[in-house]
Amino acid sequence: MSPVEIACDESGSEGENLLGGETDVFAHAGVRLSPEAAAACVREIRARIGSPAEEYKANHLLRAKHRPVLEWLLDPGGPLAGHGHVHLTDKTFFAVRAAVRLLAEDGTDAMARSLHRAGPAAFGAARWDYFLTAFTSVLRLNPRRGVTTSPQAFFALVRELADVPGEAGEIVARFRDGGERVAAYRARLASDPGLVPVLDPLVPAVLHTVRHWSADGTPVSLVHDEQLALTAERVLQLKAVLGHRLADVRFVDSRSDARVQIADFLAGVARRIASDELNGRGDVRLTTLLASFVDTESVWDGSAAEHPRR
Repeated sequence: MSPVEIACDESGSEGENLLGGETDVFAHAGVRLSPEAAAACVREIRARIGSPAEEYKANHLLRAKHRPVLEWLLDPGGPLAGHGHVHLTDKTFFAVRAAVRLLAEDGTDAMARSLHRAGPAAFGAARWDYFLTAFTSVLRLNPRRGVTTSPQAFFALVRELADVPGEAGEIVARFRDGGERVAAYRARLASDPGLVPVLDPLVPAVLHTVRHWSADGTPVSLVHDEQLALTAERVLQLKAVLGHRLADVRFVDSRSDARVQIADFLAGVARRIASDELNGRGDVRLTTLLASFVDTESVWDGSAAEHPRR
């Protein structure tokens, strides 16, 4: 069976910097369009917007005066209907889930959701933020900014929070024996430059993108915007995990491939719409339009903020 080409791009990528960065949502988009259909779509967007800019980005579509163009692009009768897919990651929840999975011997996603919901009130918002930032610092061998915490200091904080009454304290108490797992992870990270960091949402999102488009058994070839985090070693790991589902990955400059430009549009507007929803300023109309594109396995705690789902 011949593979289908899926053009991809992302928005909100800051590597392992999940907290305190420029964005709180990461979006990875894939579109299945022919080069001719994508080029026609780009021409139509340019004609409808009428800007003299040489390269259009998602910000053009997100301007209030271009709202009709954005609604047209996402509409069930629009050019992307059935041809687009977005995997969303709430970066804070992603960090909480990573902590639960790594530090608790029996950590589950249900446990992560409970901690994500209860943590701020149980520990106080500032203390909770510091705890999560300290956790992400411990898992990075060379953190470039933010809190720098040693494993010893982090687990002292774990013991402190474990004494807080309630569900959040009980969950954190399960982290007290996670020191060996953290040490083992840091050792693997130091010895294997190809290891996918548990704090980087890009590779998991790519996995979901491929699984979505290959769900009917058709193998996928990714045409991805240039992305330094997708090293040759990580592409090999993706192929090892996905098997026959992933036929190939090649990188292009988005300006040279209209399909990737459309993926860039979709990722950028999806990230902004989802971030607004996450922060209580969501637009019901746009959230509803986005819903048909969103992967149901997105890393999102739907009860903490309404998730744009199908």
